[in-house]
Amino acid sequence: MIIYGVALLSICTLAGLFVGDLLGVLMGVPSNVGGVGIAMILLIFGGGYLSKRGLLAGKTEQGIEFWSAIYIPIVVAMAAQQNVLGALSGGPAAILAGLAAVSISFALVPVLDRLGRKDEVAAEPDAKPATPVATVKPATSSAQR
Repeated sequence: MIIYGVALLSICTLAGLFVGDLLGVLMGVPSNVGGVGIAMILLIFGGGYLSKRGLLAGKTEQGIEFWSAIYIPIVVAMAAQQNVLGALSGGPAAILAGLAAVSISFALVPVLDRLGRKDEVAAEPDAKPATPVATVKPATSSAQR
């Protein structure tokens, strides 16, 4: 059911927009700074937290997965509406911030991959390590003796 998870999505969205507006005020920018991205991060961590605690039913998890998947195109569309030329004409700070964000994101991919693999190994505690197969000598017949 798609309707499940909408409450968590809306709470994360409102919290992300509030934090983004607060960051804008702190930075002296009359705009929301990263509110939608913060909301997405809150949705990922909030859903993971509730799921690990067993507080989400199966349909609720499916709803959250749906909204997480649909949220990414929304973030891309909102980012496309930003005034890129205005940001670039504002000075090198915008370019450096963008390059830093992309560089850090690329650098964190292997780290997140390793963390994901550790979770997979920890999820299967019953898995036994592979044991080597004993080699068998060929049988000899009485005719070969």
